[in-house]
Amino acid sequence: MTARKVAQAMSMMEEPDVVVIGAGAAGTGAARTLVKAGLKTLVLEALSRTGGRASTAKVGGNVVDLGCGWLHSGDRNPWTRIAGEIGITVDRQPSAWGGQFRDLGFAPHERDAAHLAFERWTERVSTTPPPSDVAADALDPADGWTSYLQALSGYISGDELERISCKDYAAYNEASTSINWRVQTGYGALVGAAMPAEAMVKLSTPVEAIGLDGHRIEVKTSAGTVRARALTVTVSTNVLAGDTIRWPSAFDAWRAAAMRLPLGANEKLFLEITGQAPFEDETHLIGDPRDASTGSYYIRPFGQPVIECYLGGAGARAVAEKGQEDAFARATDQLVRLFGSDIRRNLRPLVASDWSRTVSIGGAYSHALPGHSDARLTLAGSLDQRVFFAGEATHTTDFSTAHGALQSGERAAREVLAALQETP
Repeated sequence: MTARKVAQAMSMMEEPDVVVIGAGAAGTGAARTLVKAGLKTLVLEALSRTGGRASTAKVGGNVVDLGCGWLHSGDRNPWTRIAGEIGITVDRQPSAWGGQFRDLGFAPHERDAAHLAFERWTERVSTTPPPSDVAADALDPADGWTSYLQALSGYISGDELERISCKDYAAYNEASTSINWRVQTGYGALVGAAMPAEAMVKLSTPVEAIGLDGHRIEVKTSAGTVRARALTVTVSTNVLAGDTIRWPSAFDAWRAAAMRLPLGANEKLFLEITGQAPFEDETHLIGDPRDASTGSYYIRPFGQPVIECYLGGAGARAVAEKGQEDAFARATDQLVRLFGSDIRRNLRPLVASDWSRTVSIGGAYSHALPGHSDARLTLAGSLDQRVFFAGEATHTTDFSTAHGALQSGERAAREVLAALQETP
C-alpha cells in the first residue's frame, strides 16, 4: 500500500465515537444499533470479509454455509425479522435432522432407544443434575448409547460431555423452541448483508493491541492506531483468552472468564455428488451412531448436488490433527458402508471449513466448563463504562448461535449509548 493510501485509510479511522472489534453477528448487531443512534462507528475485522463465524461460500455453482447454517429457534430468532426487512427469504420447511435415510445403519428400534436415552439424559441434566455439574455424570451407561450421546454433544456443544456444564446446557435447552429454519442464499450472506452501510468497516485489519491510558481508548491495528470514546469487543473467547492481541491487564477478569467458556470444535465438509447416485433431496443420516466421532450427513440441501458432513468434538479435532484429505476420505468411507461401494465414484471433495486454525477465531462456539456457567455474566460486564463486551459467549441462554451473538451486540451498544450520554 502506498503512503497516500495509508493516509487515506487512516483518515477514515480518526476519532470515531466507538470502535467495534469484529464484524461477525455480534459486531453487526452493535453497529446497527450505534449508527441508528447517530454515532460514528468504526468496525475492525481481521478477516477479508464480514460475517465472522457465519460464512457462505459459492463453490461449483453451489451455495453452502461453512459456519452457522440454521436459524435456531427460528420463530423467535431476530435474524428472521431482519431477513424480511432486507428482502431475503427464510425457508420454513422442517429440517431432516433426526431422520435416518432408508434406515441405513440405524434401524428404527435402535433410533427409538437412542432417542429415548438422549431424552432421559436431557431430563436428568435439567431436573436432577449431578452435584459435579459435569454433563457426563448424568449419563446412564446401562442404556448402551453413550457414544451416540457423545456424538450429539459434539454437534451441539463441540466437545465431550466431560467438559460440559449441566447448568449451561439446561439453560440453552430450556430457551430453545426447537424450530430450525434456513436461508437458501446462506446465513453468512444474510449476516453480511445486515451490516449497516453507515458503519465504517475496515476488513483485513487485525487489532494488535489495546491501550486504556488517557481519555480515549487506543486501538492499535496493522494499519495504524485509532482512538475512540468507547470500545466494543466481540472477539471469540479463544481470542480474548489468547495472545494474538495484546490486552491490557485491566482485561484480566474478562480473559479469565473467557478461559472458562472455550470454543468447541466443529467443522463442515462438503462432498459434491456427480453422476447418478442414490441420494435424495433433503434427507439425513448419521454415519455410525456407535462412534462418538461420526459425521452427520445432510444430503442434497435445497436440492443441490452436495452432501454436508458435520463433525463435532473428536470428529472435528481429527480434521485439524490429520488434515482435510483424511477427513474427506473418512466421510466417504462412512457413506460407502451405508450406500455401497458403487457410490464412491459419485463423490468428490468440494470445500471444507477450518475454524480451529482460523487465527482470528480459533474454533466453533462456546460452552461453559463444569461449574462455570456464571462466567457468561462476568464476560458480559463492562469495564469502566468505556469497554463493552459482546459475542455469543456473553449470552446466558442463546450462546453458540448467531442470534445470541446479534442480541449481545445490540445489548452492548445500548450500554455504550447510556455511558456516552453521561461522559463527554
